[in-house]
Amino acid sequence: MEEEGKREERKWAITWEGFVQELRKAGYIAAPMVAVSVLQYLLQVVSVIIVGHLGALALSSAAIATSITNVTGFSLLSGMAGGLETLAGQAYGAKQYQKLGTYTYSAIISLIIMCPPICVLWIFMGKLLPLLGQDTLISQEACKYSMWVIPALFGGAVLKPLTRYLQTQSVILPMLITSSSILCFHTISCWILVYKLQLGQKGAAIAFSLSTWLNVILLSLYVKFSSACEKTRAPLSREALYGIGEFFQLGVPSAIMVCLKWWSMELLILLSGLFKNPKLETSVLSICLTISTLHFTIPYGFGAAASTRVSNELGAGNPQLARMAVQVALFLAGTESVIVSSGLLLSRQVLGYAYSNDRQVVRYISVMTPLICLSFIMDSLQAVLSGVARGSGWQKIGAYINLGSFYLVGLPLAAVLGFGAHLRGKGLWIGILAGSFAQSVLLSIVTACTDWNKQVVKARERVLERRSSMKDEEK
Repeated sequence: MEEEGKREERKWAITWEGFVQELRKAGYIAAPMVAVSVLQYLLQVVSVIIVGHLGALALSSAAIATSITNVTGFSLLSGMAGGLETLAGQAYGAKQYQKLGTYTYSAIISLIIMCPPICVLWIFMGKLLPLLGQDTLISQEACKYSMWVIPALFGGAVLKPLTRYLQTQSVILPMLITSSSILCFHTISCWILVYKLQLGQKGAAIAFSLSTWLNVILLSLYVKFSSACEKTRAPLSREALYGIGEFFQLGVPSAIMVCLKWWSMELLILLSGLFKNPKLETSVLSICLTISTLHFTIPYGFGAAASTRVSNELGAGNPQLARMAVQVALFLAGTESVIVSSGLLLSRQVLGYAYSNDRQVVRYISVMTPLICLSFIMDSLQAVLSGVARGSGWQKIGAYINLGSFYLVGLPLAAVLGFGAHLRGKGLWIGILAGSFAQSVLLSIVTACTDWNKQVVKARERVLERRSSMKDEEK
């Protein structure tokens, strides 16, 4: 009995030691990724703030253009790049380093292919927005802004695969340095173009495009000359073209995962404009969405860490370590959400003053704050579980879950509570919160039921079989 007790103690010690070791690995990725995501999010925030001082027309048109370009363009590219987290992460874990570089080329080519149709939509934005009830003058100005953001769209088609390329190798520090430098450059260039060169809101769009491409150049130079990427650098070859189809198989459902929730939140803002006091309801829900989006940049870093660690360990053939990576990421996300939610709840009476001096708005936000705190918890869980989905390669399941959670549960319930039960904005947010809860529960069930040994087999087949088939074709 005593020997069995010692064995159990040693087993627990090894498990605890492994947990702490995994915690360090995940923290090494998550902490700088949180900073990177916050810095990248602030680029557009800075643009809107600077343009906001030009007047109400410039502010509203820039805000609408930013929202539309995010929903129809940048969110789509970001979601599709999630397919690279599966392919590149598992290839790196399997030590197929050249495949990582080839997969990155496939992703860049695929995202560039997606850009022209999006550009057509942006070019005709001035005619499409009035059909949705928007003011004609605001729509025209928003169209001008979005057209000058088109270069940034093509830059994003290169930048997002580059960031995944570095992320899957746990090379995060260069992205942190470039992102902070780019934010400084963007702030200065935006101010100069808008005010000194008197380009108005067009100057902010140009500054954003310049900043995006400068980031691409800096990261490309790092990849080309850094010894950290020496093993994974690969020449552009026919294999990259052959990999486009495989990338789309993972990239499209990955994009659906991201966009379905993003679109549901935007629909929430549109629904709020149908209430009796649309100005108040839309303002409050927009503020709540801004707070929620800003917070999401934190668990997004945990999700990126989960994706990287899970994909690396599956590629390396370590199912137990992949499971451990999931547990650690959930622990980090849960701890962060409780701390941040508690702080936000304690400051609910003064939170609204950060956005408005209107007492009615401030009181409304204090009422909404407990719901925002619950959203924080749900967002943290789903960010990590979505990262696990990307790392494992079951994006299709995640896409179906998001479709059911938000469009069969969240939005219908939001409409019933908001309009039928006359809860207005509070009802809309409760509905979308119910969708987030359903999403988190379903993703948790799928993750808990995952056979990690089978996932290892699938990962090895995905990386190694494609390599052997390419050799056969070359022969």
